[in-house]
Amino acid sequence: MAITLNGTTGIASVDASVAAPSIRVTDGNTGISYGADFIKFSTGGVERTAITNTGYPRILQVVSTTKTDTFSVASTSYTDITGLSVAITPTASTSKVLVQATFNVSLDTTDRWSIFQLVRGSTAIDIGGAASSRSVGSVAHTQLTANGDGNGLASLSLLFLDSPSSTSATTYKIQGKCQSGVTLYLNRSRGDADDTYGLRTASSITVSEVAA
Repeated sequence: MAITLNGTTGIASVDASVAAPSIRVTDGNTGISYGADFIKFSTGGVERTAITNTGYPRILQVVSTTKTDTFSVASTSYTDITGLSVAITPTASTSKVLVQATFNVSLDTTDRWSIFQLVRGSTAIDIGGAASSRSVGSVAHTQLTANGDGNGLASLSLLFLDSPSSTSATTYKIQGKCQSGVTLYLNRSRGDADDTYGLRTASSITVSEVAA
């Protein structure tokens, strides 16, 4: 591995690769490699992060909320799911916010639907395109079967990279609604049997500030 010392341009090394970095430890595949307008850092021969001519993404902060109690609603209008919200204050207006949510739901009636939307403040984001009188949202669930004796749950998730363009405290939350005459449950099966077949779960929403 050649190293060039130059009184004008400094120290130069070969570009190498993430599998065999030019600056590396004794195992040979952990270190730093270079290329046209990038620097790569690797461990075990695998690239872990890189700095390019456009910078590199950095997670500046992570805020998360977990909801362990149950919730129910019977509404054809979007309703806040109590406790499934989280607030973050971005450090820069150019930052992105990565939103991740996982929640578990059931309905008290088969062959019916529920739909959910991600909301920033009072603005719905990450939703389908509006079309006539159709319901739009971020993610939906249709309960087609009786799930045996009513002890079934559906696990839903969403992932969205938002651009709030703000340094003010910003709240992200999940809202849900369901078909007329139906009750939507969160963190519990519709039967909610008080035995080993009854299911209770937790749901969560996590936001991460990503530097631009």
